[in-house]
Amino acid sequence: MIHPSVREVTRGLAQKHPVFRVSSSKISVLNEPRQFYALLLDMIRRAEYRIFISSLYIGSSETELIDAIYYALSEKPSLQVYFQLDLNRSTRPGASSTAKILLPLISRFPERVHVSLFRSPHLRGVLAKLVPPRFNEGWGTWHAKIYGVDDEVIISGANLNQSYFTNRQDRYIHFKAQPHLVQYCFDFLRTVSTFSYKLSLPSATLEPNSYRHEGYVLHWPDSQTHPHHIQQKAGGALSAFQASWHTSHKLPALQDENDAGRPDSPEDDSVLLFPVIQAGQFNIREEESALALLYRQLDEHSKRAKKEGNPRPLVDLTTGYFGLYKPYRDLILASDVDTRIVAASPKANGFYGSKGISGRIPEGYTLLEQRFMRAVQKAGRMWDAPADCVHGKGVQLSEWERDGWTYHAKGIWVSPSHSSPPVLTLFGSTNLNSRSAHIDTELSFIMVVPFAQDTVRPVDAGAQPTKDPSHAPSTVALRHQLAGEVSQLRSYATRWKGAQRRVRYWTRVIVKMVEGML
Repeated sequence: MIHPSVREVTRGLAQKHPVFRVSSSKISVLNEPRQFYALLLDMIRRAEYRIFISSLYIGSSETELIDAIYYALSEKPSLQVYFQLDLNRSTRPGASSTAKILLPLISRFPERVHVSLFRSPHLRGVLAKLVPPRFNEGWGTWHAKIYGVDDEVIISGANLNQSYFTNRQDRYIHFKAQPHLVQYCFDFLRTVSTFSYKLSLPSATLEPNSYRHEGYVLHWPDSQTHPHHIQQKAGGALSAFQASWHTSHKLPALQDENDAGRPDSPEDDSVLLFPVIQAGQFNIREEESALALLYRQLDEHSKRAKKEGNPRPLVDLTTGYFGLYKPYRDLILASDVDTRIVAASPKANGFYGSKGISGRIPEGYTLLEQRFMRAVQKAGRMWDAPADCVHGKGVQLSEWERDGWTYHAKGIWVSPSHSSPPVLTLFGSTNLNSRSAHIDTELSFIMVVPFAQDTVRPVDAGAQPTKDPSHAPSTVALRHQLAGEVSQLRSYATRWKGAQRRVRYWTRVIVKMVEGML
């Protein structure tokens, strides 16, 4: 059954979101970048009829990845390959842009390789000409990270670049043999392609609103809609897409409190998976509604548990770019939900050591962290135990640092108590900050794992299970995988030291100007 701490959350999500029942035995939680890369290559090599890739961009050195796709296309005549990427990031000047890397595939397999490039409508006119390519991401990006082959998919926050395969920490959850879930992901990308440019080879003629750029053509597919004014079309398409899937994939009516969210039978090991779209620039704000529901219901459960002397739930939250969207910050501060947060240390920030103004970004996040912790203190929500103690109450901020690595993980885990593994997790592309809420286009998922009270062994969220969970029911094993994921991320986290860090005056000025883009 669904644990009482997330039962009403599950009911609320089911009213608005499609739901997929996924066998927990078909889900794997990966912990390391190299595992992610090895699995991705293996999936591509096994592809039979489709490969679809959604990412911000593909790095200039990813010849092995491109070669694997080329070989798969050569060996499988019916194989189709689809890319959904961000236009601004993929068309930067130079010979090694993502667009130029993909041109040989299009040239060799023109009917079987489809490259769609999303461009935010916010950056247009004179401003688009003035903003340097390195900074145009600040007006919005395509941010969903989905890697699918046939009927299996990896949902991640990682892009396709060398660092994401070696020393840039993220999250990666793999689903196999899931045709309905994978079709949803594929259809989501094809929906977005209807208001995205198409990467094409040079041609003598151009369609309206298409243009040539650095030896290729960016073709606009919709003669009725200008690419700078896609808000209504995009919002309508995404809303209709989600509504259609909700109609065909609903959670059966919940009978009563005891049966709420219960799997179809005692032997059913299905988890419930809810897709969550956030595209603020198109007025799609499902993530905001879902997190408000989550914290509201957790707050009620936590207060009730406190009154009855029962264990309180614990939330673990992480993001590589810690500038919590204000409504999320307010939810944490106003609630009675114990929350542990892991953010990147300045050295683990991907912009650490960058030249020019971007080199100040880690310092800017320090400023946002300082403001957050002052608000935590003012709200009387400071963590009331040593930093390494899982049984504290309040809000705790830790910083992640691993020698030679950067941090890009993001998401939420909900455990029914401080000493048991998670029963819910939010994962995907969102960084839970203002730009994720307002200007980027995101796809994330909320996964609810059934709770079997008589089979769950207590686990300290900061330690590995004392027994081998591989012999437990698959739902229990999955919960232990999630607990292990939290443990692995927190093993490189230490007490937040940002209060002592100096933030320069001009950094404060810059943050004030661009805070919504951080």
